[in-house]
Amino acid sequence: MSSTASSAAATGSESRIANVVSIAGVDPSGGAGVLADLKAFSALGAYGCGVIAALTAQNTRGVTGVHVPPTDFLRLQIDTLFADVAIHATKIGMLGSAEVTATVADRLAHWKAANVVLDPVMVAKSGDSLLAKSAISMMREALFPQAFLITPNLPEAGVLLEQRAPDTVKEMYRAAERLRELLPTSSERWVLLKGGHLPGNDLVDLLFDGDRMVELPAPRIETRNTHGTGCSLSSAIAALLPQRAGGFRPVESAVREARQWLLGAIAHSGELGVGSGHGPIHHFHALWRRPQASS
Repeated sequence: MSSTASSAAATGSESRIANVVSIAGVDPSGGAGVLADLKAFSALGAYGCGVIAALTAQNTRGVTGVHVPPTDFLRLQIDTLFADVAIHATKIGMLGSAEVTATVADRLAHWKAANVVLDPVMVAKSGDSLLAKSAISMMREALFPQAFLITPNLPEAGVLLEQRAPDTVKEMYRAAERLRELLPTSSERWVLLKGGHLPGNDLVDLLFDGDRMVELPAPRIETRNTHGTGCSLSSAIAALLPQRAGGFRPVESAVREARQWLLGAIAHSGELGVGSGHGPIHHFHALWRRPQASS
């Protein structure tokens, strides 16, 4: 590590506010990707940085195009940022291609990135594909070893495990166990398997570290405004992990708090009026004054 980077790390260790970076794609509508991640970081008290891994032409109704920047420039973005700013947590979102995935994995290993939260984004809320099939095996082989926590939903779990997506809580238990087997066994690593695709009015997520399985139930909120929920949850967790370090069950605490914030963001999403498709959640529901009805 260079003297500049060492100095930055030393300075960052004394900082009261965590620096968190999102390495992901850009959704111009602001509901998902890096723009949504920065909102989540800010809402939960972290300073947000961003590295652009993909550009999309996208709105609340669908994705009309994806452009992946050259990997040399992606590498330059990551190295330039980490050489100067002490990064306390890293959220990984849409990567798009195997080459991008390999580059991100290589640079995270080089910088010994801490608190890496991997959201294996594969499909947009509209159903459009966001990850090339060739990148999935690269994600498992190169990026999973860098991840502290992975946050797949049920369809993503099915793809990662090369099996049918779980559709019961019992099947989720086995899937969470198999996903944990894909992570290094020599250190603390976590799986958050999100059960939002389960049928019924009640949801359950599973948090598993290879030893303890925690069921996290929640009521289903009926709304179309669910664009970017996965992006925002993983970002909220990344923002909170360094803030909860040293506390009682810090990972579980960060996940519980992030989920509670997300439920509020979904519940208040109707206060926004963004697009005519799957609208975004309200990241700043706890900070912005509620709009007053016109007289």
